[in-house]
Amino acid sequence: QVQLVESGGGLVQAGGSLRLSCTASGRTFNSVSKAWFRQAPGREREFVAVVNWNGGRTYYADSVKGRFTIDRDNAKNTVYLEMNTLLPEDTAVYYCAVAKSTTSPWEPLSTNIPDYAYWGQGTQVTVSS
Repeated sequence: QVQLVESGGGLVQAGGSLRLSCTASGRTFNSVSKAWFRQAPGREREFVAVVNWNGGRTYYADSVKGRFTIDRDNAKNTVYLEMNTLLPEDTAVYYCAVAKSTTSPWEPLSTNIPDYAYWGQGTQVTVSS
């Protein structure tokens, strides 16, 4: 049984930092992309960041570009999201996700929810002003 478990969320003041982790069990996902999405109250789930299978390519939502960094450690079957200069509008439940299939080098990394097969349960991030 595949499980993705996020950790690292919490309450932080605006301008602060958090580092989220997501570890998979039950299967290794070293050949597919991994991503982070988030969902704020009353809003749809939205893309945050994605990293390709070996960490060589990343892509970010405009709203987090320059503040967040996604990376992965395939030996630990883990993906991370380093979040700096946090803003109140970053408050949301953050979800990690694993892509359904591999991405060719010439293909863009997916930002679409249907392209992801496995999801974590989410971790709450609250940024106070």
